[in-house]
Amino acid sequence: MGQLSHAVHNPDSMKKLPQLSPYLLLTLANLFWAGNWIVSRAFRGELPPVALSFWRWAVALLCLLPLSLPQVRRDWPQLCAAWPWLLFFGALGTGGYNVLVYGGLQYTTAINGTLLNSFIPIMIVLISWLLTGKRLHGRELAGILVSFVGVLAIVAHGELQRLRELTLNVGDLWILASVLAWSAYTLLLSRRPPVHPLSFLTAISVTGLIFLLPFYLWEMAQGRHVIPTPGAIAGIVYTGVFPAFLGYILWNRGVAEVGAARAGLFMHLVPAFGIVLSMIFLDETPAPYHAAGIGLIFAGIWLNTRRIG
Repeated sequence: MGQLSHAVHNPDSMKKLPQLSPYLLLTLANLFWAGNWIVSRAFRGELPPVALSFWRWAVALLCLLPLSLPQVRRDWPQLCAAWPWLLFFGALGTGGYNVLVYGGLQYTTAINGTLLNSFIPIMIVLISWLLTGKRLHGRELAGILVSFVGVLAIVAHGELQRLRELTLNVGDLWILASVLAWSAYTLLLSRRPPVHPLSFLTAISVTGLIFLLPFYLWEMAQGRHVIPTPGAIAGIVYTGVFPAFLGYILWNRGVAEVGAARAGLFMHLVPAFGIVLSMIFLDETPAPYHAAGIGLIFAGIWLNTRRIG
């Protein structure tokens, strides 16, 4: 997902970034996250789901440490005091969410996966409403609904009858489980310790790897190993550097400037980019309903952000 919608405002951590539009930063983050889904689907034979998740976060951690070590040292007492929550965030967010996504993509297409992932903003709003009664403002809700109609248009292939006949395979169910996991993770982030964003990401990268290790060992015991082809190695490097590392930094800066509600709507760009990337790299054929759906997704984003100036 592309992920880490929990980013908090900390201008000092991002002051070295060029002064680019926050919407460009959010768009790039979602482009990187869409590529994550393509890599998992394309190399599902060479990269088992737990292995890909484990090595993705190992690469991300290597990228993070040179930047985050000073903050980690400063925040060490708070991180130690919050270790139960850090274990939870690592297990549910960086570990569990990615395993469920990669597991689902063993059985369903990248397009289906990214579309189902678009339920995250809706799921967050629904759970927030059920538990706390918190609702979005009218314009924000309208933007989400318009974008979601675009998602449904793509799912239905532009035909209402397809929605009535829609069936889910086991991979789709795994993806929906990941949607629930990420939504719960996001809503519980109010319990995160008050530390630097890079300290927090480093900590949950470590706890996520700890959570994944026994599952990775079990996966290998079942005879599922990484097949180290050049493409598979490149895929691991890509998922670690771009979605997990750079995607977070760009997302953090964008959220800091426009707020979580508006930034969350940009998650609907993942299926839009996913469709285009699937056509390019997975040899899937475009259709008119893809264009209509993508147009509605962008219309929803425009509706939600047009007053910003």
